[in-house]
Amino acid sequence: MAGKVVLLDFWPSLFGMRVRIALAEKGIKYEYKEEDLSNKSPLLLEMNPVIKQIPVLIHNGKPVCESLIIVQYIDEVWNDKCPLLPSDPYQRAQARFWADFVDKKVYVASRKIWRPKKEEQEAGKKEFLETLKTMEGELGGKPYFGGETFGGGVPQDYRVG
Repeated sequence: MAGKVVLLDFWPSLFGMRVRIALAEKGIKYEYKEEDLSNKSPLLLEMNPVIKQIPVLIHNGKPVCESLIIVQYIDEVWNDKCPLLPSDPYQRAQARFWADFVDKKVYVASRKIWRPKKEEQEAGKKEFLETLKTMEGELGGKPYFGGETFGGGVPQDYRVG
């Protein structure tokens, strides 16, 4: 599905990065608009009036908010291109589990590293490293959580288009 695609984002955002990866994997061209989170743009406030946060994907003038919801939207709208999630329901559930793990564990632990108190930073570093070790253990040497290919689809070398 063609149309104008705009991403409201802030470059270091883990959640925005998730959306940028999905857009890149699908080969979707989009306009990137950097947001100043201390001075939110009128466009961001208009497109996400409830939560007022990035990322926001605007497709043909309609906003989609929250990174996991945006990724699912991208996968459904541009379904003629490589899938972002495995076709197997169990593997899809596992992929969603690890996305949730990143939201609840990796992100939370990484935020603690930037705390002003040294002891909070040290605790945050330890927690962050433990979550990364957990993820590394799950990968077990595979390049992706789903196995050898992104989204459990056809390996990139064999994709058409």
